[in-house]
Amino acid sequence: MIRSELIQKIADENPHLFQRDVERIVSTIFEEITDAMSAGDRVELRGFGAFSVKKRDGRIGRNPRTGEAVEVDEKHVPFFKTGKLLRDRLNGA
Repeated sequence: MIRSELIQKIADENPHLFQRDVERIVSTIFEEITDAMSAGDRVELRGFGAFSVKKRDGRIGRNPRTGEAVEVDEKHVPFFKTGKLLRDRLNGA
């Protein structure tokens, strides 16, 4: 499902809301999750999962084209861990 499909589904299930309001709600939720993660915070949605940021240390990597050793800087990457309810639903429990 992509963002526009999510917005359409929410708008269809809530006919009392305008499409532009649903778009604003979805955008605000995504922005808040992004802002919290960029600040280093963890975002937990009970029953769905938790978003967090993990740090990857710098290392020596290889250029796949030339085989030359290159320095890879340390970086922060998003990480998602599923909640128990979602995991159980995906596994048919």
